[in-house]
Amino acid sequence: MQPWISQLAEHEVGAVLTDEPMSRHTTWKIGGPADALIIPEHKGQLQKLIRLLHLQRIPWMLLGKGSNLLVSDKGIRGAVIKLGASFEFAEFRGREVEAGGGTSFVSLSVMAGKKGLTGLEFASGIPGTVGGAVYMNAGAHGSDVSRVFKSAEIVLENGELVTCGSEEMAFQYRHSFLHRRRGAVVGAVFELEEGNPESIRASMAAFKERRRNTQPLQMPCAGSVFRNPPGDFAARLIESAGLKGTRVGGAEISGVHANFIVNTGQATAEDVLTLMNHIRNTIADRSGVELVPEVFVVGER
Repeated sequence: MQPWISQLAEHEVGAVLTDEPMSRHTTWKIGGPADALIIPEHKGQLQKLIRLLHLQRIPWMLLGKGSNLLVSDKGIRGAVIKLGASFEFAEFRGREVEAGGGTSFVSLSVMAGKKGLTGLEFASGIPGTVGGAVYMNAGAHGSDVSRVFKSAEIVLENGELVTCGSEEMAFQYRHSFLHRRRGAVVGAVFELEEGNPESIRASMAAFKERRRNTQPLQMPCAGSVFRNPPGDFAARLIESAGLKGTRVGGAEISGVHANFIVNTGQATAEDVLTLMNHIRNTIADRSGVELVPEVFVVGER
Protein backbone atom coordinates (compact mmCIF):
# COMPACT_ATOMS: atom_id res chain seq x y z
CA MET A 1 0.00 0.00 0.00
CA GLN A 2 1.29 3.43 -0.90
CA PRO A 3 1.99 5.72 2.10
CA TRP A 4 -0.59 8.32 1.09
CA ILE A 5 -3.34 5.70 1.12
CA SER A 6 -2.66 4.64 4.71
CA GLN A 7 -2.42 8.30 5.73
CA LEU A 8 -5.87 8.98 4.26
CA ALA A 9 -7.33 6.05 6.17
CA GLU A 10 -5.92 7.50 9.40
CA HIS A 11 -7.77 10.79 8.75
CA GLU A 12 -11.17 9.04 8.69
CA VAL A 13 -12.26 10.24 5.26
CA GLY A 14 -14.52 7.25 4.65
CA ALA A 15 -14.06 3.65 3.52
CA VAL A 16 -10.79 3.14 1.61
CA LEU A 17 -10.56 0.22 -0.84
CA THR A 18 -7.14 -0.47 -2.35
CA ASP A 19 -6.41 -1.88 -5.83
CA GLU A 20 -10.15 -1.91 -6.54
CA PRO A 21 -11.04 -3.22 -10.03
CA MET A 22 -12.93 -0.48 -11.83
CA SER A 23 -14.69 -3.07 -13.96
CA ARG A 24 -16.93 -3.54 -10.90
CA HIS A 25 -17.96 0.10 -11.01
CA THR A 26 -18.51 0.91 -14.69
CA THR A 27 -21.50 0.11 -16.90
CA TRP A 28 -19.11 -1.13 -19.63
CA LYS A 29 -17.77 -3.68 -17.08
CA ILE A 30 -14.27 -2.65 -18.20
CA GLY A 31 -11.32 -1.18 -16.30
CA GLY A 32 -8.20 -2.06 -14.34
CA PRO A 33 -7.60 -1.34 -10.64
CA ALA A 34 -7.64 2.07 -8.98
CA ASP A 35 -4.90 2.69 -6.42
CA ALA A 36 -7.65 3.64 -3.98
CA LEU A 37 -11.43 3.91 -4.14
CA ILE A 38 -12.61 6.13 -1.29
CA ILE A 39 -16.23 6.46 -0.15
CA PRO A 40 -16.89 9.54 2.04
CA GLU A 41 -20.16 9.47 3.95
CA HIS A 42 -20.80 13.19 4.49
CA LYS A 43 -19.76 16.64 3.29
CA GLY A 44 -17.17 17.10 6.02
CA GLN A 45 -15.36 13.91 5.04
CA LEU A 46 -15.52 14.85 1.36
CA GLN A 47 -14.04 18.29 2.03
CA LYS A 48 -11.28 16.84 4.19
CA LEU A 49 -10.51 14.14 1.62
CA ILE A 50 -10.25 16.52 -1.33
CA ARG A 51 -8.19 19.00 0.69
CA LEU A 52 -5.71 16.27 1.71
CA LEU A 53 -5.43 14.97 -1.85
CA HIS A 54 -4.84 18.52 -3.09
CA LEU A 55 -2.15 19.23 -0.49
CA GLN A 56 -0.35 15.96 -1.25
CA ARG A 57 -0.76 16.47 -5.00
CA ILE A 58 -2.46 13.11 -5.41
CA PRO A 59 -4.54 12.95 -8.62
CA TRP A 60 -8.22 12.20 -8.05
CA MET A 61 -11.46 11.80 -9.92
CA LEU A 62 -15.10 11.46 -8.97
CA LEU A 63 -17.12 8.37 -9.86
CA GLY A 64 -20.90 8.23 -10.13
CA LYS A 65 -22.74 5.24 -11.58
CA GLY A 66 -19.82 4.53 -13.92
CA SER A 67 -21.80 5.31 -17.07
CA ASN A 68 -20.25 7.39 -19.85
CA LEU A 69 -16.82 6.24 -18.66
CA LEU A 70 -14.03 4.09 -20.12
CA VAL A 71 -11.28 3.12 -17.67
CA SER A 72 -8.00 1.91 -19.14
CA ASP A 73 -6.87 -1.68 -18.68
CA LYS A 74 -3.97 -0.57 -16.46
CA GLY A 75 -6.39 1.21 -14.16
CA ILE A 76 -6.21 4.56 -12.38
CA ARG A 77 -3.24 5.95 -10.51
CA GLY A 78 -4.34 8.05 -7.59
CA ALA A 79 -7.72 8.25 -5.89
CA VAL A 80 -11.25 7.59 -7.12
CA ILE A 81 -13.97 9.17 -4.99
CA LYS A 82 -17.44 7.63 -4.86
CA LEU A 83 -20.07 9.43 -2.78
CA GLY A 84 -21.58 7.38 0.03
CA ALA A 85 -25.23 6.58 0.72
CA SER A 86 -25.90 9.82 2.63
CA PHE A 87 -25.46 11.72 -0.64
CA GLU A 88 -28.49 9.90 -2.09
CA PHE A 89 -31.59 11.91 -1.20
CA ALA A 90 -34.32 14.08 -2.69
CA GLU A 91 -36.29 16.75 -0.82
CA PHE A 92 -39.25 18.43 -2.56
CA ARG A 93 -40.30 21.95 -1.61
CA GLY A 94 -43.13 23.14 -3.79
CA ARG A 95 -41.83 23.25 -7.36
CA GLU A 96 -38.22 22.84 -6.26
CA VAL A 97 -36.33 19.66 -5.51
CA GLU A 98 -32.96 19.39 -3.81
CA ALA A 99 -31.11 16.17 -4.57
CA GLY A 100 -27.82 14.73 -3.35
CA GLY A 101 -24.94 14.36 -5.77
CA GLY A 102 -25.08 10.58 -5.51
CA THR A 103 -28.81 10.35 -6.25
CA SER A 104 -29.83 8.38 -9.32
CA PHE A 105 -30.93 10.86 -11.99
CA VAL A 106 -33.46 8.32 -13.28
CA SER A 107 -34.96 7.85 -9.80
CA LEU A 108 -35.18 11.61 -9.33
CA SER A 109 -37.14 12.00 -12.56
CA VAL A 110 -39.56 9.28 -11.48
CA MET A 111 -40.10 10.87 -8.05
CA ALA A 112 -40.71 14.28 -9.63
CA GLY A 113 -43.25 12.80 -12.04
CA LYS A 114 -45.17 11.13 -9.23
CA LYS A 115 -45.46 14.51 -7.53
CA GLY A 116 -46.88 16.05 -10.69
CA LEU A 117 -43.78 18.09 -11.48
CA THR A 118 -42.62 18.35 -15.07
CA GLY A 119 -39.19 19.20 -16.46
CA LEU A 120 -37.15 16.11 -15.61
CA GLU A 121 -38.80 13.66 -17.99
CA PHE A 122 -35.69 13.76 -20.19
CA ALA A 123 -33.66 12.34 -17.28
CA SER A 124 -35.65 9.12 -17.15
CA GLY A 125 -33.15 7.41 -19.46
CA ILE A 126 -29.87 8.89 -18.22
CA PRO A 127 -28.19 6.18 -16.09
CA GLY A 128 -25.99 8.38 -13.94
CA THR A 129 -26.07 10.45 -10.77
CA VAL A 130 -27.26 13.99 -10.17
CA GLY A 131 -23.64 15.05 -9.68
CA GLY A 132 -22.55 13.55 -12.97
CA ALA A 133 -25.54 15.05 -14.77
CA VAL A 134 -24.71 18.54 -13.50
CA TYR A 135 -21.01 18.08 -14.32
CA MET A 136 -21.69 17.34 -17.99
CA ASN A 137 -25.01 19.14 -18.45
CA ALA A 138 -26.60 15.82 -19.32
CA GLY A 139 -29.51 15.87 -21.70
CA ALA A 140 -31.86 13.93 -23.95
CA HIS A 141 -35.06 14.39 -25.95
CA GLY A 142 -34.39 18.07 -26.60
CA SER A 143 -33.76 19.11 -23.01
CA ASP A 144 -30.88 19.15 -20.56
CA VAL A 145 -29.87 20.01 -17.01
CA SER A 146 -29.43 23.72 -17.74
CA ARG A 147 -33.18 24.05 -18.50
CA VAL A 148 -34.20 23.14 -14.92
CA PHE A 149 -31.05 23.93 -12.91
CA LYS A 150 -31.15 26.48 -10.09
CA SER A 151 -28.00 25.93 -8.01
CA ALA A 152 -25.45 23.37 -6.86
CA GLU A 153 -23.24 22.87 -3.82
CA ILE A 154 -19.72 22.02 -4.93
CA VAL A 155 -16.52 21.10 -3.11
CA LEU A 156 -13.67 22.71 -5.04
CA GLU A 157 -10.24 21.07 -5.32
CA ASN A 158 -8.91 23.04 -2.32
CA GLY A 159 -11.72 21.67 -0.14
CA GLU A 160 -13.78 24.88 -0.17
CA LEU A 161 -17.56 24.41 -0.24
CA VAL A 162 -19.30 26.85 -2.59
CA THR A 163 -22.77 27.34 -4.04
CA CYS A 164 -22.97 28.01 -7.78
CA GLY A 165 -25.92 29.33 -9.75
CA SER A 166 -26.66 28.73 -13.40
CA GLU A 167 -24.48 31.58 -14.63
CA GLU A 168 -21.43 30.37 -12.70
CA MET A 169 -21.89 26.86 -14.05
CA ALA A 170 -21.38 28.20 -17.60
CA PHE A 171 -23.39 25.37 -19.12
CA GLN A 172 -22.85 24.45 -22.75
CA TYR A 173 -23.58 21.30 -24.76
CA ARG A 174 -22.43 18.45 -22.47
CA HIS A 175 -20.18 20.88 -20.65
CA SER A 176 -19.90 23.00 -17.50
CA PHE A 177 -17.20 25.04 -15.78
CA LEU A 178 -16.25 21.88 -13.85
CA HIS A 179 -14.50 20.68 -16.99
CA ARG A 180 -11.86 23.36 -16.42
CA ARG A 181 -11.97 23.70 -12.61
CA ARG A 182 -11.96 20.58 -10.48
CA GLY A 183 -14.82 20.05 -8.09
CA ALA A 184 -17.28 17.53 -6.68
CA VAL A 185 -21.03 18.18 -6.82
CA VAL A 186 -22.45 17.57 -3.35
CA GLY A 187 -26.03 18.29 -4.36
CA ALA A 188 -28.19 20.38 -6.66
CA VAL A 189 -31.50 22.24 -6.68
CA PHE A 190 -33.79 22.00 -9.70
CA GLU A 191 -36.78 24.23 -10.41
CA LEU A 192 -39.66 22.40 -12.07
CA GLU A 193 -43.18 23.23 -13.22
CA GLU A 194 -46.53 21.85 -12.17
CA GLY A 195 -47.86 19.33 -14.63
CA ASN A 196 -50.35 16.54 -15.12
CA PRO A 197 -49.08 13.32 -13.50
CA GLU A 198 -50.77 11.17 -16.14
CA SER A 199 -49.22 13.14 -19.00
CA ILE A 200 -45.81 13.02 -17.35
CA ARG A 201 -46.12 9.27 -16.81
CA ALA A 202 -47.16 8.77 -20.43
CA SER A 203 -44.18 10.79 -21.73
CA MET A 204 -41.75 8.83 -19.58
CA ALA A 205 -43.28 5.53 -20.65
CA ALA A 206 -42.92 6.54 -24.30
CA PHE A 207 -39.25 7.45 -23.75
CA LYS A 208 -38.69 4.11 -22.00
CA GLU A 209 -40.32 2.16 -24.84
CA ARG A 210 -38.26 4.04 -27.39
CA ARG A 211 -35.03 3.25 -25.52
CA ARG A 212 -36.01 -0.40 -25.22
CA ASN A 213 -36.55 -0.61 -28.97
CA THR A 214 -33.55 1.43 -30.10
CA GLN A 215 -30.76 0.81 -27.57
CA PRO A 216 -28.86 -2.38 -26.62
CA LEU A 217 -29.77 -2.08 -22.95
CA GLN A 218 -29.34 -5.82 -22.32
CA MET A 219 -25.58 -5.63 -22.89
CA PRO A 220 -22.82 -3.76 -20.99
CA CYS A 221 -22.33 -0.38 -22.64
CA ALA A 222 -21.78 3.28 -21.78
CA GLY A 223 -24.51 5.05 -23.73
CA SER A 224 -23.70 7.20 -26.74
CA VAL A 225 -19.99 7.01 -27.54
CA PHE A 226 -19.78 10.17 -29.69
CA ARG A 227 -21.43 13.56 -29.50
CA ASN A 228 -23.84 14.46 -32.25
CA PRO A 229 -22.11 16.85 -34.69
CA PRO A 230 -23.97 20.09 -35.48
CA GLY A 231 -27.00 19.41 -37.64
CA ASP A 232 -26.50 15.66 -37.77
CA PHE A 233 -26.43 12.47 -35.72
CA ALA A 234 -23.36 10.38 -34.97
CA ALA A 235 -25.43 7.18 -35.23
CA ARG A 236 -26.59 8.10 -38.74
CA LEU A 237 -23.05 8.75 -39.91
CA ILE A 238 -21.75 5.49 -38.42
CA GLU A 239 -24.61 3.42 -39.79
CA SER A 240 -24.39 4.98 -43.25
CA ALA A 241 -20.70 4.05 -43.32
CA GLY A 242 -21.70 0.40 -42.91
CA LEU A 243 -19.99 0.05 -39.54
CA LYS A 244 -22.79 -1.60 -37.56
CA GLY A 245 -21.58 -4.95 -36.25
CA THR A 246 -17.88 -4.14 -36.67
CA ARG A 247 -15.94 -5.88 -33.93
CA VAL A 248 -12.52 -5.59 -32.30
CA GLY A 249 -11.84 -8.27 -29.72
CA GLY A 250 -14.80 -8.28 -27.36
CA ALA A 251 -16.02 -4.80 -28.35
CA GLU A 252 -18.69 -4.43 -31.03
CA ILE A 253 -20.60 -1.58 -32.65
CA SER A 254 -24.17 -2.41 -31.72
CA GLY A 255 -26.47 -3.67 -34.43
CA VAL A 256 -29.31 -1.95 -32.58
CA HIS A 257 -27.82 1.55 -32.27
CA ALA A 258 -24.70 2.52 -34.22
CA ASN A 259 -23.50 5.05 -31.62
CA PHE A 260 -23.28 2.36 -28.94
CA ILE A 261 -20.28 0.07 -28.45
CA VAL A 262 -21.15 -3.03 -26.44
CA ASN A 263 -19.02 -5.39 -24.39
CA THR A 264 -19.84 -8.84 -25.77
CA GLY A 265 -18.19 -10.54 -22.81
CA GLN A 266 -14.44 -10.04 -22.52
CA ALA A 267 -13.85 -6.61 -24.07
CA THR A 268 -10.83 -4.62 -22.96
CA ALA A 269 -10.44 -0.86 -22.93
CA GLU A 270 -7.95 -1.20 -25.78
CA ASP A 271 -10.58 -3.06 -27.82
CA VAL A 272 -13.00 -0.16 -27.32
CA LEU A 273 -10.40 2.51 -28.06
CA THR A 274 -9.28 0.73 -31.23
CA LEU A 275 -12.88 0.53 -32.38
CA MET A 276 -13.50 4.19 -31.52
CA ASN A 277 -10.45 5.24 -33.55
CA HIS A 278 -11.62 3.13 -36.47
CA ILE A 279 -15.02 4.85 -36.36
CA ARG A 280 -13.51 8.33 -36.19
CA ASN A 281 -11.07 7.68 -39.03
CA THR A 282 -13.74 6.11 -41.23
CA ILE A 283 -16.23 8.95 -40.73
CA ALA A 284 -13.53 11.60 -41.24
CA ASP A 285 -12.40 9.98 -44.51
CA ARG A 286 -15.94 9.36 -45.73
CA SER A 287 -17.73 12.56 -44.81
CA GLY A 288 -15.11 14.98 -43.44
CA VAL A 289 -16.78 15.06 -40.01
CA GLU A 290 -14.58 14.82 -36.93
CA LEU A 291 -16.55 12.90 -34.32
CA VAL A 292 -15.91 13.99 -30.74
CA PRO A 293 -16.13 11.34 -27.99
CA GLU A 294 -18.92 11.79 -25.47
CA VAL A 295 -17.49 9.14 -23.14
CA PHE A 296 -14.64 10.09 -20.81
CA VAL A 297 -11.47 8.01 -21.17
CA VAL A 298 -9.47 7.86 -17.95
CA GLY A 299 -6.59 5.92 -16.46
CA GLU A 300 -3.01 4.93 -17.19
CA ARG A 301 -2.21 4.09 -20.82
